[in-house]
Amino acid sequence: MVAHLLRLKLLLLKNSFRRSPWQLVGVAIGAVYGLGMVVMLVSGTTYLADVDPALANTILVSAVSLITLGWALIPLIAFGVDLTLDPARFTTFTLSRPRLATGLLLSGFIGIPGLLTLLLFGGQFLAWRHHPATLAAAVVGGVLGALMCLALARLTTTSMARLTGSRRFRDVAGIIAIIPLILLGPIIGSAASGIESVLDWLPRVVAVLGFTPLGVFAALPGDLAAGAWGLGVLRLALGFSYLGAVIWAWERGLHQSMENPMAPRTSSKPVGMGAFGVFSATPVGAVAARALTYWLKDPRYAASIVVVPLMPVLIWFTASNSGYPQAMLVLGPLLGILMAFSISADVSYDSTAFSLHLLTGVRGVADRAGRVVACAVLALPVTLLAAILPPVFLGRTELLPAILGISLCGLLAGLGVASVASARFTYAVPLPGESPFKTPPGAGARMAIVQLATFAIMFLLLLPALGLLVAQLLTGNALFGWLALLVGVMEGAVLLVAGIRIGGRWLEARLPELMQAVIVNR
Repeated sequence: MVAHLLRLKLLLLKNSFRRSPWQLVGVAIGAVYGLGMVVMLVSGTTYLADVDPALANTILVSAVSLITLGWALIPLIAFGVDLTLDPARFTTFTLSRPRLATGLLLSGFIGIPGLLTLLLFGGQFLAWRHHPATLAAAVVGGVLGALMCLALARLTTTSMARLTGSRRFRDVAGIIAIIPLILLGPIIGSAASGIESVLDWLPRVVAVLGFTPLGVFAALPGDLAAGAWGLGVLRLALGFSYLGAVIWAWERGLHQSMENPMAPRTSSKPVGMGAFGVFSATPVGAVAARALTYWLKDPRYAASIVVVPLMPVLIWFTASNSGYPQAMLVLGPLLGILMAFSISADVSYDSTAFSLHLLTGVRGVADRAGRVVACAVLALPVTLLAAILPPVFLGRTELLPAILGISLCGLLAGLGVASVASARFTYAVPLPGESPFKTPPGAGARMAIVQLATFAIMFLLLLPALGLLVAQLLTGNALFGWLALLVGVMEGAVLLVAGIRIGGRWLEARLPELMQAVIVNR
Protein backbone atom coordinates (compact mmCIF):
# COMPACT_ATOMS: atom_id res chain seq x y z
CA MET A 1 0.00 0.00 0.00
CA VAL A 2 2.81 2.43 0.86
CA ALA A 3 4.59 1.75 -2.43
CA HIS A 4 1.30 2.15 -4.30
CA LEU A 5 0.70 5.59 -2.76
CA LEU A 6 4.21 6.68 -3.67
CA ARG A 7 3.73 5.52 -7.26
CA LEU A 8 0.40 7.35 -7.34
CA LYS A 9 2.09 10.58 -6.21
CA LEU A 10 4.74 10.19 -8.93
CA LEU A 11 2.08 9.50 -11.55
CA LEU A 12 0.03 12.54 -10.56
CA LEU A 13 3.15 14.69 -10.63
CA LYS A 14 4.06 13.43 -14.10
CA ASN A 15 0.54 14.00 -15.42
CA SER A 16 0.56 17.56 -14.14
CA PHE A 17 3.59 18.20 -16.34
CA ARG A 18 1.81 16.76 -19.36
CA ARG A 19 -1.20 18.97 -18.71
CA SER A 20 0.72 22.16 -19.41
CA PRO A 21 4.27 22.75 -20.67
CA TRP A 22 4.29 25.94 -18.60
CA GLN A 23 3.84 23.83 -15.47
CA LEU A 24 6.96 21.86 -16.41
CA VAL A 25 8.89 25.06 -17.09
CA GLY A 26 7.77 26.60 -13.81
CA VAL A 27 8.67 23.50 -11.78
CA ALA A 28 12.03 23.27 -13.55
CA ILE A 29 12.82 26.91 -12.74
CA GLY A 30 11.73 26.45 -9.13
CA ALA A 31 13.74 23.24 -8.82
CA VAL A 32 16.88 24.83 -10.24
CA TYR A 33 16.52 27.85 -7.99
CA GLY A 34 15.82 25.74 -4.90
CA LEU A 35 18.63 23.32 -5.69
CA GLY A 36 21.00 26.24 -6.14
CA MET A 37 20.05 27.57 -2.71
CA VAL A 38 20.55 24.13 -1.17
CA VAL A 39 23.95 23.72 -2.83
CA MET A 40 24.99 27.15 -1.57
CA LEU A 41 23.86 26.43 2.00
CA VAL A 42 25.33 22.94 2.07
CA SER A 43 28.60 24.28 0.69
CA GLY A 44 28.60 26.81 3.51
CA THR A 45 28.45 24.02 6.07
CA THR A 46 31.86 22.79 4.90
CA TYR A 47 33.44 25.80 6.61
CA LEU A 48 31.84 24.78 9.91
CA ALA A 49 34.09 21.71 10.01
CA ASP A 50 37.09 23.97 10.77
CA VAL A 51 35.48 26.04 13.55
CA ASP A 52 34.80 25.25 17.17
CA PRO A 53 32.36 22.30 17.38
CA ALA A 54 30.21 24.18 19.89
CA LEU A 55 29.81 27.09 17.46
CA ALA A 56 29.02 24.73 14.59
CA ASN A 57 26.42 22.99 16.73
CA THR A 58 24.83 26.33 17.68
CA ILE A 59 24.53 27.43 14.05
CA LEU A 60 23.16 24.11 12.79
CA VAL A 61 20.64 23.56 15.59
CA SER A 62 19.27 27.12 15.31
CA ALA A 63 18.97 26.87 11.50
CA VAL A 64 17.32 23.44 11.56
CA SER A 65 14.94 24.51 14.34
CA LEU A 66 13.87 27.56 12.35
CA ILE A 67 13.22 25.50 9.21
CA THR A 68 11.30 22.86 11.18
CA LEU A 69 9.18 25.56 12.82
CA GLY A 70 8.43 26.92 9.35
CA TRP A 71 7.25 23.49 8.22
CA ALA A 72 4.90 23.35 11.22
CA LEU A 73 3.41 26.83 10.87
CA ILE A 74 3.47 27.80 7.20
CA PRO A 75 0.91 25.16 6.08
CA LEU A 76 -1.62 26.73 8.46
CA ILE A 77 -1.62 30.00 6.54
CA ALA A 78 -0.52 28.67 3.14
CA PHE A 79 -3.33 26.11 3.13
CA GLY A 80 -3.87 24.14 -0.02
CA VAL A 81 -0.30 24.43 -1.28
CA ASP A 82 -0.08 20.74 -2.15
CA LEU A 83 -3.20 18.60 -1.98
CA THR A 84 -2.09 16.06 -4.59
CA LEU A 85 -2.85 13.22 -2.16
CA ASP A 86 -5.61 14.87 -0.15
CA PRO A 87 -6.56 12.47 2.69
CA ALA A 88 -10.23 13.35 2.17
CA ARG A 89 -10.10 11.53 -1.17
CA PHE A 90 -9.41 8.23 0.61
CA THR A 91 -12.44 8.44 2.91
CA THR A 92 -14.46 5.86 0.98
CA PHE A 93 -11.60 3.34 0.75
CA THR A 94 -11.10 0.62 3.37
CA LEU A 95 -7.38 1.21 3.82
CA SER A 96 -5.17 0.26 6.72
CA ARG A 97 -4.75 3.40 8.81
CA PRO A 98 -1.02 2.92 9.61
CA ARG A 99 -0.18 2.15 5.99
CA LEU A 100 -2.18 5.10 4.71
CA ALA A 101 -0.45 7.42 7.17
CA THR A 102 2.98 6.05 6.24
CA GLY A 103 2.32 6.42 2.53
CA LEU A 104 0.99 9.96 2.87
CA LEU A 105 3.93 10.94 5.08
CA LEU A 106 6.63 9.57 2.79
CA SER A 107 4.91 11.01 -0.28
CA GLY A 108 5.90 14.42 1.07
CA PHE A 109 9.43 13.75 -0.16
CA ILE A 110 8.09 13.48 -3.73
CA GLY A 111 8.00 17.18 -4.38
CA ILE A 112 10.36 20.12 -4.45
CA PRO A 113 9.95 21.33 -0.81
CA GLY A 114 10.28 17.90 0.80
CA LEU A 115 13.12 16.76 -1.43
CA LEU A 116 15.11 19.97 -0.97
CA THR A 117 14.63 19.79 2.81
CA LEU A 118 15.92 16.22 2.81
CA LEU A 119 19.00 17.23 0.78
CA LEU A 120 19.63 20.27 2.98
CA PHE A 121 19.33 18.42 6.28
CA GLY A 122 21.28 15.46 4.98
CA GLY A 123 24.08 17.78 3.87
CA GLN A 124 24.86 18.62 7.50
CA PHE A 125 27.39 15.79 7.51
CA LEU A 126 29.90 18.10 5.77
CA ALA A 127 30.20 20.09 8.99
CA TRP A 128 31.24 16.93 10.87
CA ARG A 129 33.26 15.23 8.17
CA HIS A 130 36.45 15.04 10.27
CA HIS A 131 34.88 12.56 12.69
CA PRO A 132 33.33 9.36 11.26
CA ALA A 133 30.96 8.86 14.21
CA THR A 134 29.60 12.40 14.10
CA LEU A 135 29.39 12.23 10.31
CA ALA A 136 27.15 9.14 10.48
CA ALA A 137 25.08 10.73 13.25
CA ALA A 138 24.63 13.87 11.13
CA VAL A 139 23.33 11.83 8.18
CA VAL A 140 20.89 9.88 10.35
CA GLY A 141 19.83 13.02 12.21
CA GLY A 142 19.32 14.89 8.94
CA VAL A 143 17.00 12.24 7.49
CA LEU A 144 15.04 11.97 10.74
CA GLY A 145 14.88 15.77 10.99
CA ALA A 146 13.41 16.02 7.50
CA LEU A 147 10.87 13.35 8.43
CA MET A 148 10.00 15.36 11.54
CA CYS A 149 9.32 18.40 9.31
CA LEU A 150 6.82 16.48 7.22
CA ALA A 151 5.18 14.92 10.27
CA LEU A 152 4.76 18.26 12.04
CA ALA A 153 3.30 19.81 8.90
CA ARG A 154 0.77 16.98 8.62
CA LEU A 155 -0.07 17.16 12.33
CA THR A 156 -0.72 20.90 12.40
CA THR A 157 -2.82 20.91 9.25
CA THR A 158 -4.90 17.92 10.37
CA SER A 159 -5.42 19.06 13.97
CA MET A 160 -6.34 22.59 12.86
CA ALA A 161 -8.48 21.43 9.94
CA ARG A 162 -11.73 22.67 11.45
CA LEU A 163 -10.26 26.11 12.07
CA THR A 164 -8.49 26.38 8.73
CA GLY A 165 -11.61 25.08 7.00
CA SER A 166 -13.39 28.29 7.98
CA ARG A 167 -13.62 30.76 5.12
CA ARG A 168 -13.06 33.68 7.48
CA PHE A 169 -9.88 32.10 8.87
CA ARG A 170 -8.54 31.44 5.37
CA ASP A 171 -9.20 35.02 4.31
CA VAL A 172 -7.55 36.54 7.39
CA ALA A 173 -4.63 34.10 7.40
CA GLY A 174 -3.95 34.64 3.71
CA ILE A 175 -3.78 38.40 4.24
CA ILE A 176 -1.64 38.21 7.39
CA ALA A 177 0.82 35.85 5.71
CA ILE A 178 1.62 38.48 3.09
CA ILE A 179 2.82 41.02 5.68
CA PRO A 180 6.13 39.36 6.67
CA LEU A 181 6.87 38.57 3.02
CA ILE A 182 6.59 42.23 2.06
CA LEU A 183 8.55 43.41 5.10
CA LEU A 184 11.23 40.71 4.73
CA GLY A 185 13.91 43.29 3.91
CA PRO A 186 13.32 45.48 7.01
CA ILE A 187 13.03 42.39 9.20
CA ILE A 188 16.35 41.00 7.99
CA GLY A 189 17.97 44.42 8.27
CA SER A 190 16.78 44.89 11.83
CA ALA A 191 17.92 41.40 12.77
CA ALA A 192 21.34 42.02 11.23
CA SER A 193 21.78 45.25 13.19
CA GLY A 194 21.19 43.38 16.46
CA ILE A 195 23.30 40.34 15.62
CA GLU A 196 25.80 41.02 18.41
CA SER A 197 23.15 40.94 21.13
CA VAL A 198 21.65 37.83 19.54
CA LEU A 199 24.96 35.95 19.76
CA ASP A 200 25.03 36.48 23.53
CA TRP A 201 21.85 34.56 24.29
CA LEU A 202 21.68 32.27 21.24
CA PRO A 203 23.73 29.40 22.81
CA ARG A 204 21.29 29.24 25.74
CA VAL A 205 18.33 29.12 23.38
CA VAL A 206 20.01 26.40 21.30
CA ALA A 207 20.62 24.34 24.44
CA VAL A 208 16.86 24.33 24.99
CA LEU A 209 15.98 23.73 21.33
CA GLY A 210 18.21 20.65 21.36
CA PHE A 211 15.69 18.95 23.66
CA THR A 212 12.60 19.93 21.67
CA PRO A 213 11.17 18.32 18.53
CA LEU A 214 12.52 21.26 16.51
CA GLY A 215 16.23 20.63 17.06
CA VAL A 216 16.63 17.32 18.85
CA PHE A 217 18.04 15.48 15.82
CA ALA A 218 20.26 18.37 14.74
CA ALA A 219 21.93 18.48 18.18
CA LEU A 220 22.89 14.80 18.07
CA PRO A 221 26.24 15.19 16.19
CA GLY A 222 27.29 17.95 18.61
CA ASP A 223 26.96 15.56 21.56
CA LEU A 224 29.21 13.00 19.89
CA ALA A 225 31.74 15.65 18.89
CA ALA A 226 31.91 16.79 22.53
CA GLY A 227 32.40 13.18 23.72
CA ALA A 228 29.01 13.07 25.47
CA TRP A 229 27.99 9.67 24.09
CA GLY A 230 25.50 9.01 26.88
CA LEU A 231 23.76 12.32 26.23
CA GLY A 232 23.74 11.54 22.51
CA VAL A 233 22.02 8.17 23.07
CA LEU A 234 19.50 9.86 25.38
CA ARG A 235 18.84 12.59 22.81
CA LEU A 236 18.36 10.02 20.03
CA ALA A 237 15.84 8.12 22.16
CA LEU A 238 14.07 11.37 22.95
CA GLY A 239 13.99 12.25 19.25
CA PHE A 240 12.43 8.90 18.36
CA SER A 241 9.86 9.44 21.09
CA TYR A 242 8.99 12.87 19.71
CA LEU A 243 8.74 11.56 16.15
CA GLY A 244 6.62 8.61 17.19
CA ALA A 245 4.31 10.84 19.23
CA VAL A 246 3.87 13.31 16.39
CA ILE A 247 3.12 10.57 13.85
CA TRP A 248 0.74 8.84 16.28
CA ALA A 249 -1.12 12.09 17.00
CA TRP A 250 -1.36 12.86 13.29
CA GLU A 251 -2.58 9.33 12.53
CA ARG A 252 -5.30 9.64 15.18
CA GLY A 253 -6.36 13.03 13.86
CA LEU A 254 -6.33 11.72 10.29
CA HIS A 255 -8.53 8.78 11.24
CA GLN A 256 -10.97 11.03 13.09
CA SER A 257 -11.20 13.54 10.25
CA MET A 258 -11.88 10.74 7.74
CA GLU A 259 -14.57 9.18 9.93
CA ASN A 260 -16.22 12.51 10.74
CA PRO A 261 -15.60 14.85 7.81
CA MET A 262 -16.50 18.49 8.26
CA ALA A 263 -19.89 19.53 6.97
CA PRO A 264 -19.95 22.76 5.02
CA ARG A 265 -21.09 25.69 7.11
CA THR A 266 -24.10 27.57 5.91
CA SER A 267 -25.74 30.66 7.26
CA SER A 268 -29.35 31.76 7.08
CA LYS A 269 -28.50 35.26 8.23
CA PRO A 270 -29.97 37.80 5.81
CA VAL A 271 -27.54 40.07 4.02
CA GLY A 272 -28.06 43.31 2.16
CA MET A 273 -27.31 44.24 -1.41
CA GLY A 274 -23.83 45.46 -0.55
CA ALA A 275 -22.10 47.21 -3.42
CA PHE A 276 -25.02 46.38 -5.74
CA GLY A 277 -27.18 48.77 -3.75
CA VAL A 278 -24.69 51.60 -4.31
CA PHE A 279 -23.91 51.42 -8.01
CA SER A 280 -26.42 52.20 -10.75
CA ALA A 281 -28.53 49.44 -12.30
CA THR A 282 -26.54 49.45 -15.55
CA PRO A 283 -24.11 46.93 -17.06
CA VAL A 284 -21.15 49.06 -15.96
CA GLY A 285 -22.61 49.44 -12.47
CA ALA A 286 -23.33 45.72 -12.13
CA VAL A 287 -19.81 44.75 -13.19
CA ALA A 288 -18.33 47.40 -10.89
CA ALA A 289 -20.40 46.18 -7.92
CA ARG A 290 -19.39 42.57 -8.53
CA ALA A 291 -15.71 43.47 -8.94
CA LEU A 292 -15.71 45.67 -5.83
CA THR A 293 -17.24 42.81 -3.84
CA TYR A 294 -14.26 40.70 -4.89
CA TRP A 295 -11.91 43.46 -3.78
CA LEU A 296 -13.44 43.54 -0.31
CA LYS A 297 -14.00 39.80 0.29
CA ASP A 298 -11.60 37.81 -1.87
CA PRO A 299 -8.16 37.30 -0.23
CA ARG A 300 -6.54 37.13 -3.65
CA TYR A 301 -7.53 40.76 -4.21
CA ALA A 302 -7.07 41.75 -0.56
CA ALA A 303 -3.33 41.18 -1.02
CA SER A 304 -3.23 44.31 -3.16
CA ILE A 305 -4.92 46.33 -0.41
CA VAL A 306 -2.49 45.05 2.24
CA VAL A 307 0.43 46.32 0.16
CA VAL A 308 -0.84 49.91 0.49
CA PRO A 309 0.08 50.57 4.15
CA LEU A 310 3.19 48.38 3.97
CA MET A 311 4.79 49.93 0.90
CA PRO A 312 5.51 53.27 2.64
CA VAL A 313 7.23 51.35 5.45
CA LEU A 314 9.35 49.42 2.97
CA ILE A 315 10.37 52.51 0.99
CA TRP A 316 11.03 54.52 4.16
CA PHE A 317 13.31 51.76 5.47
CA THR A 318 15.23 51.70 2.19
CA ALA A 319 15.46 55.48 2.06
CA SER A 320 16.67 55.68 5.67
CA ASN A 321 19.43 53.14 5.11
CA SER A 322 20.57 54.81 1.90
CA GLY A 323 20.53 58.28 3.43
CA TYR A 324 18.35 59.56 0.57
CA PRO A 325 14.90 60.40 2.01
CA GLN A 326 13.79 61.82 -1.36
CA ALA A 327 13.26 58.19 -2.40
CA MET A 328 9.85 58.49 -0.73
CA LEU A 329 8.76 60.56 -3.73
CA VAL A 330 8.44 57.37 -5.81
CA LEU A 331 5.64 56.14 -3.53
CA GLY A 332 2.81 57.75 -5.52
CA PRO A 333 3.78 56.46 -9.00
CA LEU A 334 4.67 53.05 -7.58
CA LEU A 335 1.38 52.55 -5.75
CA GLY A 336 -0.55 53.86 -8.75
CA ILE A 337 1.00 51.25 -11.01
CA LEU A 338 0.66 48.45 -8.46
CA MET A 339 -3.03 49.18 -7.88
CA ALA A 340 -3.67 49.34 -11.63
CA PHE A 341 -1.76 46.12 -12.24
CA SER A 342 -4.00 44.28 -9.77
CA ILE A 343 -6.82 43.96 -12.33
CA SER A 344 -4.57 42.61 -15.10
CA ALA A 345 -5.67 39.05 -14.24
CA ASP A 346 -9.33 39.77 -13.54
CA VAL A 347 -10.65 37.26 -16.08
CA SER A 348 -8.36 34.55 -14.71
CA TYR A 349 -9.53 35.25 -11.16
CA ASP A 350 -13.19 35.10 -12.25
CA SER A 351 -12.78 31.40 -13.04
CA THR A 352 -16.12 29.84 -14.11
CA ALA A 353 -18.01 32.93 -12.87
CA PHE A 354 -16.88 34.54 -16.11
CA SER A 355 -19.77 32.64 -17.70
CA LEU A 356 -22.08 35.34 -16.27
CA HIS A 357 -20.50 37.86 -18.61
CA LEU A 358 -20.71 35.44 -21.52
CA LEU A 359 -24.34 34.38 -21.04
CA THR A 360 -25.80 37.79 -20.22
CA GLY A 361 -24.20 39.42 -23.25
CA VAL A 362 -22.41 42.19 -21.39
CA ARG A 363 -20.60 44.44 -23.86
CA GLY A 364 -16.85 44.35 -23.69
CA VAL A 365 -16.57 48.08 -23.04
CA ALA A 366 -19.02 47.82 -20.12
CA ASP A 367 -17.07 44.91 -18.68
CA ARG A 368 -13.75 46.75 -18.90
CA ALA A 369 -15.19 50.02 -17.58
CA GLY A 370 -16.92 48.33 -14.63
CA ARG A 371 -13.72 46.66 -13.48
CA VAL A 372 -11.81 49.94 -13.82
CA VAL A 373 -14.42 51.79 -11.74
CA ALA A 374 -14.26 49.19 -8.96
CA CYS A 375 -10.47 49.41 -8.81
CA ALA A 376 -10.50 53.22 -9.00
CA VAL A 377 -12.79 53.47 -5.96
CA LEU A 378 -9.91 52.18 -3.85
CA ALA A 379 -6.90 53.11 -5.97
CA LEU A 380 -7.59 56.79 -6.65
CA PRO A 381 -7.61 57.99 -3.00
CA VAL A 382 -4.55 55.86 -2.25
CA THR A 383 -2.63 57.24 -5.22
CA LEU A 384 -3.54 60.84 -4.42
CA LEU A 385 -2.42 60.53 -0.80
CA ALA A 386 0.80 58.75 -1.77
CA ALA A 387 1.58 61.47 -4.31
CA ILE A 388 0.74 64.47 -2.09
CA LEU A 389 2.01 63.56 1.39
CA PRO A 390 5.71 62.74 0.67
CA PRO A 391 6.51 66.08 -1.06
CA VAL A 392 4.69 67.95 1.72
CA PHE A 393 6.50 66.19 4.57
CA LEU A 394 9.88 66.41 2.80
CA GLY A 395 9.46 70.13 2.15
CA ARG A 396 9.58 69.66 -1.64
CA THR A 397 6.18 71.11 -2.48
CA GLU A 398 7.58 72.58 -5.70
CA LEU A 399 7.69 68.98 -7.01
CA LEU A 400 4.09 68.26 -6.03
CA PRO A 401 2.49 68.97 -9.46
CA ALA A 402 5.00 66.76 -11.29
CA ILE A 403 4.73 63.90 -8.77
CA LEU A 404 0.95 64.13 -8.88
CA GLY A 405 0.95 64.05 -12.69
CA ILE A 406 3.28 61.04 -12.84
CA SER A 407 1.24 59.19 -10.22
CA LEU A 408 -2.09 59.79 -11.95
CA CYS A 409 -0.53 58.82 -15.27
CA GLY A 410 0.69 55.57 -13.72
CA LEU A 411 -2.77 54.80 -12.35
CA LEU A 412 -4.87 55.81 -15.36
CA ALA A 413 -2.54 54.49 -18.06
CA GLY A 414 -1.93 51.36 -15.97
CA LEU A 415 -5.65 50.69 -15.77
CA GLY A 416 -5.83 51.00 -19.54
CA VAL A 417 -2.95 48.56 -20.04
CA ALA A 418 -4.44 46.14 -17.51
CA SER A 419 -7.82 46.30 -19.30
CA VAL A 420 -6.13 45.15 -22.48
CA ALA A 421 -3.90 42.53 -20.81
CA SER A 422 -6.71 40.76 -18.96
CA ALA A 423 -8.76 40.55 -22.16
CA ARG A 424 -5.88 39.02 -24.09
CA PHE A 425 -3.93 36.84 -21.66
CA THR A 426 -5.07 34.32 -19.08
CA TYR A 427 -3.04 32.01 -16.91
CA ALA A 428 -3.61 29.60 -14.07
CA VAL A 429 -4.27 31.35 -10.76
CA PRO A 430 -5.57 30.10 -7.38
CA LEU A 431 -9.25 29.30 -7.59
CA PRO A 432 -11.85 31.24 -5.55
CA GLY A 433 -11.58 30.25 -1.90
CA GLU A 434 -8.08 28.79 -2.28
CA SER A 435 -4.85 30.04 -0.79
CA PRO A 436 -3.28 33.02 -2.58
CA PHE A 437 0.01 31.09 -2.24
CA LYS A 438 -1.14 28.03 -4.15
CA THR A 439 0.73 27.33 -7.37
CA PRO A 440 -1.82 25.68 -9.69
CA PRO A 441 -0.93 23.65 -12.78
CA GLY A 442 -0.02 25.85 -15.72
CA ALA A 443 1.32 28.75 -13.66
CA GLY A 444 4.95 29.70 -13.69
CA ALA A 445 6.90 30.93 -16.67
CA ARG A 446 3.88 32.12 -18.70
CA MET A 447 2.56 34.13 -15.75
CA ALA A 448 5.99 35.64 -15.09
CA ILE A 449 6.46 36.69 -18.72
CA VAL A 450 2.99 38.25 -19.01
CA GLN A 451 3.30 40.10 -15.72
CA LEU A 452 6.80 41.34 -16.47
CA ALA A 453 5.75 42.64 -19.90
CA THR A 454 2.68 44.36 -18.41
CA PHE A 455 4.77 46.05 -15.74
CA ALA A 456 7.37 47.14 -18.28
CA ILE A 457 4.75 48.77 -20.53
CA MET A 458 3.21 50.61 -17.58
CA PHE A 459 6.56 52.07 -16.54
CA LEU A 460 7.48 53.03 -20.12
CA LEU A 461 4.29 55.07 -20.40
CA LEU A 462 5.55 57.31 -17.59
CA LEU A 463 8.51 58.55 -19.62
CA PRO A 464 6.90 61.77 -20.99
CA ALA A 465 5.89 63.02 -17.54
CA LEU A 466 9.17 61.80 -16.04
CA GLY A 467 11.09 63.72 -18.68
CA LEU A 468 9.33 66.93 -17.67
CA LEU A 469 10.14 66.27 -13.99
CA VAL A 470 13.82 65.84 -14.91
CA ALA A 471 13.66 69.12 -16.84
CA GLN A 472 12.26 70.86 -13.75
CA LEU A 473 15.01 69.45 -11.56
CA LEU A 474 17.72 70.56 -14.00
CA THR A 475 16.38 74.03 -14.72
CA GLY A 476 14.51 74.84 -11.53
CA ASN A 477 11.60 76.11 -13.64
CA ALA A 478 8.27 75.23 -11.97
CA LEU A 479 6.53 75.44 -15.36
CA PHE A 480 7.87 72.01 -16.27
CA GLY A 481 6.21 70.59 -13.14
CA TRP A 482 2.81 71.93 -14.13
CA LEU A 483 3.37 70.64 -17.66
CA ALA A 484 4.14 67.21 -16.16
CA LEU A 485 0.81 67.35 -14.31
CA LEU A 486 -1.06 68.31 -17.49
CA VAL A 487 0.72 65.77 -19.69
CA GLY A 488 0.38 63.00 -17.10
CA VAL A 489 -3.36 63.45 -16.61
CA MET A 490 -4.09 63.87 -20.33
CA GLU A 491 -1.91 60.93 -21.39
CA GLY A 492 -3.37 58.74 -18.63
CA ALA A 493 -6.95 59.65 -19.55
CA VAL A 494 -6.38 59.01 -23.25
CA LEU A 495 -4.69 55.67 -22.62
CA LEU A 496 -7.40 54.67 -20.14
CA VAL A 497 -10.18 55.29 -22.68
CA ALA A 498 -8.16 53.57 -25.41
CA GLY A 499 -7.42 50.59 -23.16
CA ILE A 500 -11.10 50.18 -22.24
CA ARG A 501 -12.17 50.34 -25.89
CA ILE A 502 -9.42 48.06 -27.23
CA GLY A 503 -9.80 45.64 -24.33
CA GLY A 504 -13.57 45.67 -24.83
CA ARG A 505 -13.25 44.78 -28.52
CA TRP A 506 -10.76 42.02 -27.77
CA LEU A 507 -13.01 40.69 -25.04
CA GLU A 508 -16.05 40.50 -27.33
CA ALA A 509 -14.00 38.85 -30.07
CA ARG A 510 -12.51 36.26 -27.70
CA LEU A 511 -15.36 35.45 -25.29
CA PRO A 512 -15.54 31.70 -26.16
CA GLU A 513 -11.75 31.36 -26.08
CA LEU A 514 -11.51 33.16 -22.74
CA MET A 515 -14.22 30.97 -21.23
CA GLN A 516 -12.43 27.86 -22.44
CA ALA A 517 -9.13 29.18 -21.07
CA VAL A 518 -10.44 29.81 -17.57
CA ILE A 519 -12.00 26.34 -17.49
CA VAL A 520 -8.71 24.74 -18.57
CA ASN A 521 -6.82 26.79 -15.97
CA ARG A 522 -8.89 25.21 -13.22
